[in-house]
Amino acid sequence: MADWKVRPATTADVEAVVELRAVVMRPDLERLGRYDEHRVRQRLRDGFEPEQTWVIEVGGAFAGCVALRPAEDAYWLEHFYLAPDLQGDGIGSAVLGLLLERCDREGLPVRLNVLQGGAARRLYERHGFTVESEDPVDVFMVREPAA
Repeated sequence: MADWKVRPATTADVEAVVELRAVVMRPDLERLGRYDEHRVRQRLRDGFEPEQTWVIEVGGAFAGCVALRPAEDAYWLEHFYLAPDLQGDGIGSAVLGLLLERCDREGLPVRLNVLQGGAARRLYERHGFTVESEDPVDVFMVREPAA
């Protein structure tokens, strides 16, 4: 596994995150007939909250991001994107593990949604997420805190 770290995001990170999101999500959105070149970027710009987002760096360079948004009774894991050439090397699993440890210490569940048929679902299932509900586009998952 490559040398990686996470750091707090800043507003200056938004365009790098926007472009990575467009690249990472394109295959699944196209498969679902929902890819829109503008919308995939604008939705992230409209909802980017740097204070809840971490940038993943590999070898000192931007490689991805993840957001953990507090909600009333849980955290929402959002915007978890890793450069395609770094997927499958254990970095995503390590970053996810780090965030889940934090949530476990606080005793809070973590919720997320993943696109139907997306490979990311297997990562989440390996980390204890289970399906709460689903629709034709999204699968909504939850992970209860570890004891």
